[in-house]
Amino acid sequence: MKRSIIKNGSLLALFALCCTALVAVVNHFTAERIKQQQELELMRTLHQIIPDELHDNALIEHCILIHNQAALGIDQPLPAYVATQGQQPVAIAIETVAPNGYNGQIRLIIAIDVQGTVLGVRTLAHNETPGLGDKIDLRKSAWVTGFNQQQIVDNSDSRWAVKKDGGDFDQFTGATITPRAYVGAVKRTLLFFKANQTELLSRPANCEVSYE
Repeated sequence: MKRSIIKNGSLLALFALCCTALVAVVNHFTAERIKQQQELELMRTLHQIIPDELHDNALIEHCILIHNQAALGIDQPLPAYVATQGQQPVAIAIETVAPNGYNGQIRLIIAIDVQGTVLGVRTLAHNETPGLGDKIDLRKSAWVTGFNQQQIVDNSDSRWAVKKDGGDFDQFTGATITPRAYVGAVKRTLLFFKANQTELLSRPANCEVSYE
């Protein structure tokens, strides 16, 4: 009986070891491909929100890291991508987080030109409710395009809120929390850029993009 238990236990341990090794091998051979796909998706998004005619540099190569929890909604460095024309900065795309979405964090990226005008906004990742909060995804709704060509004056700019709160931005039927969090994140990021524009645009590239 004891010998049978030991034998079965050994077989289970061997099976678990083989499964672990198989997963490790698969991860090893797919990790690079996944990284390449994520980089291609990021490049596609960057070229959507900062049109090619505005810059002549490779956006993904001029990456800087920004660490400001109050502005970016998370206590970790996030990448931003500086667009230049003739080596002069013309715009920046800043990754930021709305920490207070209905189902947790919403990651987004905001492109802003040197006049402080929003060129485009895209959602990078979220867990919002399908059919309600997922309208922040351009594949589901054109809602994010409502930020295009918008500017902000200062923190008291009342336009930067959903209409239910007296602002200019539509909320979603049955889902106000998601757009409220999203508008708040864009507003904070714009104010941060407005206050730190010169310093941000003069930084040399200093980051490796992580896709984990």
